[in-house]
Amino acid sequence: AAEQEKNAARTAKEIARIINAGYRVVITHGNGPQVGLLALQSAAGPAASRLPLDALDAASEGWIGSAIELELRNLLSKDTEIVTLLTHVLVDPEDPGFRNPTKPIGPIGDEATMRGMIKGHDWSIARDGAGWRRVVASPQPQSILEIAAIRRLAETGVIVICAGGGGIPVIATASGALQGIEAVLDKDATSSLLAAQTDAALFVMLTDVDGVYLDFGTPAARAVVSGGPAALEAHRNAYQSGSMGPKVASACRFVRATGRPAAIGALADFAAIITGDRGTLIALPERALVLRLPAPFRQAAKASPSQ
Repeated sequence: AAEQEKNAARTAKEIARIINAGYRVVITHGNGPQVGLLALQSAAGPAASRLPLDALDAASEGWIGSAIELELRNLLSKDTEIVTLLTHVLVDPEDPGFRNPTKPIGPIGDEATMRGMIKGHDWSIARDGAGWRRVVASPQPQSILEIAAIRRLAETGVIVICAGGGGIPVIATASGALQGIEAVLDKDATSSLLAAQTDAALFVMLTDVDGVYLDFGTPAARAVVSGGPAALEAHRNAYQSGSMGPKVASACRFVRATGRPAAIGALADFAAIITGDRGTLIALPERALVLRLPAPFRQAAKASPSQ
């Protein structure tokens, strides 16, 4: 909880700086570690008290959204209107994501530890970077049920925190009734839909790295400064499926759907990302990738201009 508050404060500081500069924002966030930890807590209790993932999605969305809202209230003028809105997202019950769990949640550990953690539960694990995590169903978001309310609030200057963790997944039954379903939605996919449906001028995804990279984690890593959607997607195998891959896909989806730009970069660079000075910009018209070489390669290029 202490780490969550610290991260919320750091996030709110950068967002408040943008708001004070005159920008209007709609805020969303992830919940992968938190919803996974809540699932472990729930599973550790009596069987009768265990909660489905959609209930834990709602709990984590409220928890994280509340933390961000309080920190923003501490930084902005007292008359600033801020709301945290629990958000339901319609999905298709026949989505193939239900048959192939891929969304990583909860803590990361070695394979033996993770297999021990899921013992006795009908859970799956998969590799996530250097470690292993639990993976759950993650269908594609179809529509955001509260989008009209979100738009009305945003258009009147209210700062809206919504669709956290990808939102709360629901399906429509044969009778048309809505009900929650066991899944965790991809935050980037829902965020792309949210940005398009709120007519965002710019869709920004803030993360732990300063942009998209090719050959990330190797001496030959090259930062992608800018490029068109097709150029970014041509290197889709270079992005990790559980981290940068969904961000690139969601950015490209937004750009194609709206004709407006998207950007990916570090939280601390938020202001510079908006002005186009940092991060990775994805925009139309289609263009080749502009890359920034790692320092050793730049030094070699200066020494041998012909190369």
